[in-house]
Amino acid sequence: MTSMTFITGSTLGNSEYVAEHLSEKLTEMGFVTKIFHGPQLSELNLSGLWCVITSTHGAGDLPDNIKPLFKQIIEDQPDLSKIRFGSIGLGSSDYGDTFCKGIKKLDQQLILKGAQRIGEILKIDVIEHENPEDPAEEWIKNWINLNKNFLISCG
Repeated sequence: MTSMTFITGSTLGNSEYVAEHLSEKLTEMGFVTKIFHGPQLSELNLSGLWCVITSTHGAGDLPDNIKPLFKQIIEDQPDLSKIRFGSIGLGSSDYGDTFCKGIKKLDQQLILKGAQRIGEILKIDVIEHENPEDPAEEWIKNWINLNKNFLISCG
């Protein structure tokens, strides 16, 4: 059975709702899932599949609950080469150049530490999508289909 670890960063809870929704959908498809809302690096398995979901706060910042993990990744320099991940960002296009900047920062650090992103970053504009779970569900279905061979080898 393939397992997926969801890691969220959220100020208002939208990223958590998306992770919980996607976890439910993947469980229905036979995945084993775990959700961490703003975890410490020591809580995470440094191999396997991750789906990182975070909003952007303030002027392009990460939410407070995921900042410690971001800082640990930068300072501890962990080897993340055994991680394959997908990235989902939530933000408002009203903020122009800081739209979904939080996920871009976290995604970049994961890649710098050896993790391999599979697929493109999903950037959900909360102005266009009242329920961010909807585009995320569509994305995860496509993500799984595009990466079916890789996912089978992980299972």
